[in-house]
Amino acid sequence: MARAKTGVRAVGALLAAVLGASLVGCSSTGGKRAADARKAQAEAVGKAAVSTPRWTFAMVTHSGEGDTFWDIVQKGAKEASAKDNINFLYSKSDEAQQQAQLVQAAIDKKVDGLIVTLAKPDAMKDVVKKAVAAGIPVITINSGSAQSKEYGALTHIGQDESVAGEAVGDELNERGKKKAVCVLHEQGNVGHEQRCAGAKKTFDGELQNLYVDGTNMPDVQASIEAKLQTDRAIDAVVTLGAPFADTAVRAKETARSKAEIDTFDLNPKVAAGLKAGTLGFAVDQQPYLQGYEAVDLLWLYRYNADMLGGGRPVLTGPQIVTEAEAAQLEDYTKRGTR
Repeated sequence: MARAKTGVRAVGALLAAVLGASLVGCSSTGGKRAADARKAQAEAVGKAAVSTPRWTFAMVTHSGEGDTFWDIVQKGAKEASAKDNINFLYSKSDEAQQQAQLVQAAIDKKVDGLIVTLAKPDAMKDVVKKAVAAGIPVITINSGSAQSKEYGALTHIGQDESVAGEAVGDELNERGKKKAVCVLHEQGNVGHEQRCAGAKKTFDGELQNLYVDGTNMPDVQASIEAKLQTDRAIDAVVTLGAPFADTAVRAKETARSKAEIDTFDLNPKVAAGLKAGTLGFAVDQQPYLQGYEAVDLLWLYRYNADMLGGGRPVLTGPQIVTEAEAAQLEDYTKRGTR
């Protein structure tokens, strides 16, 4: 045993001596090479992976203030833009006329590509057609798949809102729910109406719509709380955006209701809620993918006249996420990509 220890010490001493000699020998050469490599790697971060011209793409959405969903969409779009050598411009307004004005501003800048949402399609129709007439390729994302082709867009990227709603109805049935409330936080948003209508179509129980002011979270909580206190038979509440799920949970607690809270979309709080059991399920439409693919498809179209799916809608959802999948996705939600 003593010899073995001596042998280990001897080998350790020999390795230390060799390592020390090697460090001395490379301090003026290898060390510099390593430092240069690290510097080159740092400089490469964010550089384009293509040699195409630096085109400018604009994205104009119907996002309101504080909606984390659109932060994820932007993250995907920005990372694709860095790869594709794109100058990316983002603007938003939850007021339809203002959104149309922002699209007009992008047209006036003569952008090389345009990404828009059609939550309120009638207000966007003329300006989107104007962009197409000006020779600007347009892709719609998230909402307005039914109007996308009619308005002249190359394709639509997102989930089919009616199908997503039907998936919610099916999931509620599997969970044995009998009476549900669908909380709409943005009146006039066709996608939201389609979600609730789809859920009502497949849900075997009774589903009621509850309209709230999504720009006023205390009002949202009070409205849900009042509904739950008034009708104790409600056993499920479905919110249409991740930021509203946490508010619904607080309303449930204050109302002392036993209703399950479910939601559309993911964020870190939703993932944590699924893991903890305070939320039943979430419907993920992969917003990062919507932003990333929109930029990438515009780049492919300008570079090579390519169009994925031949112009048919590119579906990014729906995917029902439960407690079983929450742990796997939690890290992605924390880094802002799910």
